[in-house]
Order: sequence, then C-alpha cells, then structure tokens
Amino acid sequence: MSAIIKTTNLSKRYWLRHESRPRYRALRDELTELAVAPFRALARTFGGGASSREVRTSTEEFWALKDISFEVHPGEVVGIIGSNGAGKSTLLKILSRITEPTRGRVEIEGRVASLLEVGTGFHPELTGRENIFLNGAILGMTRSEIRARFDEIVAFAEVEKFLDSPVKRYSSGMYVRLAFAVAAHLEPEILVVDEVLAVGDAQFQKKCLGKMRAVSANEGRTVLFVSHQMGTIRQLCTRCILLVSGGIAAMGPTGDVIDAYMNLSMGAKGGGFTANSSAKNKDIAVERAWTSNRASEATSYFVHTEPVTINVSCRVNTWVPNAELRLVVEDSRGRRVFTSDALLPKPRRDKQEVIEAQARVPETFLRPETYLVTICTFVSNQVVIDAARDALSFVVQDGGSKYAASEGTDYGCVFAPCEWTVSYADNATKTDAAS
Repeated sequence: MSAIIKTTNLSKRYWLRHESRPRYRALRDELTELAVAPFRALARTFGGGASSREVRTSTEEFWALKDISFEVHPGEVVGIIGSNGAGKSTLLKILSRITEPTRGRVEIEGRVASLLEVGTGFHPELTGRENIFLNGAILGMTRSEIRARFDEIVAFAEVEKFLDSPVKRYSSGMYVRLAFAVAAHLEPEILVVDEVLAVGDAQFQKKCLGKMRAVSANEGRTVLFVSHQMGTIRQLCTRCILLVSGGIAAMGPTGDVIDAYMNLSMGAKGGGFTANSSAKNKDIAVERAWTSNRASEATSYFVHTEPVTINVSCRVNTWVPNAELRLVVEDSRGRRVFTSDALLPKPRRDKQEVIEAQARVPETFLRPETYLVTICTFVSNQVVIDAARDALSFVVQDGGSKYAASEGTDYGCVFAPCEWTVSYADNATKTDAAS
C-alpha cells in the first residue's frame, strides 16, 4: 500500500534574536555619560564605535526539526509524542502547509483538515454557519456537499443556538467543538489534531476520540494525533513517533514508543528532587525527595503489587507553628489521585534542623500508570511556605493483574480495595442455580 504521507529529511530552522540591554544606570553614570558624550560621538564618526546605551542584538540558529523521515499509510492512526519543545507542533504545521520546511521533502496524497490551536482556520467576524461553508470551500468541497453534511456537523458540535453569531463571541470550548466537527465531517483524507482537544470538556473529548476511531476504522481516513495523555494515545493510536529535540528518537508500536518516552522522562527525574539554593531559604524548605521500594532502595519503577515509599527531607530555617507537609499525587492525565498531609513536629532546639518524612503508599493500590508528585509545606487555610511542583515522577507497572489484558484502558485511578459480599437473594434462587 502506497503512503498517504511521506517525509524525507524534513528540517525546519528558525533564527532566534537576542537583545543585550544596558544595565541599570545611576545618577553618577548619567553625569559621566554627559561628560564623555562629545568624545564618544567623535569615536563613532571616525571609528564606528557603538554607544554604551545602545541595545545590542545577536542571532542564534535553532533547528526545530532535523532530518525527519517517516511514512504514514491510509487508515492509520499515528500518535506523535514528546516533551514540550520537541518539535511536534512544528511538524504538524508543515504537514498542514501552514509553514514551509527549511529543507527536505513532504509528499501528501489527499486533503488535510487540521486542528492545531484554538482559532486556527476560522474567520472571527463570520458566523459559525458561514465558517462551516468557508472551511468546506477551502477543502475543495462544493456547496451541495457541505449542505449534505451541515446538520450532522451542527448536531455534533452542539452549537445550534449560536450558529448565527460571530465565532469571535464563542468560548474556547465552543470554538473547538465546531472546529473539530467541521474537520471530521467534511471528509478530508487526513485529519491532523494537536493538543487543542484538551480545551473541551471530558464528555466532548470522549466523543471526539470515538469519531477519530470511527473515521479511521470505517472510512479508511488517516489521523495524526498529538497529545500528552498517554492513556488516550494507547487507546487511539496503532503506531507512534517519539520526537526528542527535533529528531525522531523512536518509531513503532504504540506501547513500545510510550515506554521509550517514559524511560526518557524518568531519566530526567529518576534521581529524585533536590531544591535549588533559593528554595532552601524558605522558613521550612522542601530540600530533597525521592521514591524507594520495600528494600529501601531508591528507584522510580515499581510493580503494582509492591508499596511505594515517598521520602521527603525538609530543612527548618525558621519554625512556623502548625506547619504541615503535603503530598499531591497526579496521574499522566493530570487527574489528582490522592492528597496526603502530615503535621510537622516542633524542632527540639533553636538552631536549624532537618525533618525526614516517609509516606508509604500500600501495594495493589495504584494502578499501572506514570505519576507526578507535588510536595509542599504549609499552614492550613493560611499560607504555603514552600512548594515543589511535579518534584518527582514514578512509574507503576502491571505485575499480572486481571486488567493487564486491557492495558491502556482507563478503568479508574486506583485499584479500589473494596470488600465484596456476593450471595443469592433467597433459597429459591439458590435451588434453581444448583439445579
């Protein structure tokens, strides 16, 4: 099967401009400048020297993409993942013909509909109705073809009441709903979706994912999907491309590429958290943090059948009465899984002291997932003393639970330790079941 998208050595270069401005000037600096100004003017006239007060500029070469080569075939749903600044959005802009590559080649067969950021492709002064027809015309569709899908688009977007209002008055959620409905229903061969769906509510995101899955499986259309939600990528995409610093770091089956991405992410934080020098000056500073296993070994990888211990070291520079330590654990979707607090003990002496705390998360509680931990010291309902946002990350892997066969399915935040009682309603039911 021939490729519907093919890139060869695709690269994009930007020039970054840096400005160097003069430092703050005191009155004596100004008086000195007035005294020497005539001589500096002569120097600039005959020697080309620059004034000390001028803004100096320099440029730096930056490659957002470097030698990207891959193929996508009709009907594939391909996820593009990577950290912020990896080049994902730049790649989609090139594929959508919004930006030209610096070098390399892109071959695309068919029409492309893109959702790259809120507002892209819509004219703010036109109504929702007018923008539907405008976008259809841009995709090369006739007015009769657009009219045939019009009601379906409006119903999917749920914006009937505002259809004849200028889209500049739409909320970001309404904007995205209409933009996705137009892109998905006007039959482009390729649908390109960036992180923009995160603006919509959870129910609409679910609706969009179902539509993308349907247009791929039932209509043979190709979808390129960028998201930081690895659970969504697992559910939707059959193949993934991992971008790191503008280059392809991994490409292949979704599970393998996500694992590679997680390994890179863990490598950045696997050694734990250490506060910078300025943070250590807080009254009660979060100084260090790390995760460890049952054997008290520092690690960022756990099986779901073993406990996770979160270790925190706080330095008390100035005691604050009623101070507490808080852990906030979130999953890769940004959902808060749990919050846990502990009252900090009063120092035993006046000089600086270090408080060490351990929070043990029990085994078979956290489901397989990547988790982020935010740590803070605070006084309840009064003040946050110090905070380390996303200080730690760790991975819980499935050690053979009954859900392992449906990996990637969102079945909740935790393995809930429910106590079940299951029995027949009466003796007659028992007798019927036994026979």
